[in-house]
Amino acid sequence: QVQLVESGGGLVQAGGSLRLSCEVSRGIFSIYTMGWYRQAPGKQRELVAAITDGGTTRYADAVKGRFTISRDNAKNTVYLQMNSLKPEDTAVYLCNAGGAFVLSTVAPGLTWGQGTQVTVSS
Repeated sequence: QVQLVESGGGLVQAGGSLRLSCEVSRGIFSIYTMGWYRQAPGKQRELVAAITDGGTTRYADAVKGRFTISRDNAKNTVYLQMNSLKPEDTAVYLCNAGGAFVLSTVAPGLTWGQGTQVTVSS
C-alpha cells in the first residue's frame, strides 16, 4: 500500500518562503502523477499544483509565479517550493498520488498524506 509522508510546513511571515516535501513509499513513484492540495478552515480542498511522471506541471491561478512543484524520482519525493507567501496561503497542505490531468484540471488520486500545516502571518 502506497504511503505518503509530508514535511516542511510551519509558521512564516508574509513574503517568506517554505519548501514542502512528500516522500512516497511502497509504490512505483516514477509512474505517479503527484499533486499538492490545500484546505483552509471552512473551505473546500483545492488543487495547488500537480506534476506528471513526465514532468508536466499545472498550477492553480492563485499560486502561479510564486510556487514551483518538482519531483526527484531517485528519492521518491515531490516538492513544493513556496515563495512570496501570503496570509491567504494559510492551510493544511496535503500530498496526493495517482491523480490524472483531465482537460484543464487535475483529478486527485486515491492516496493522501496526513497533511502539513502552513501558517502565514501578516
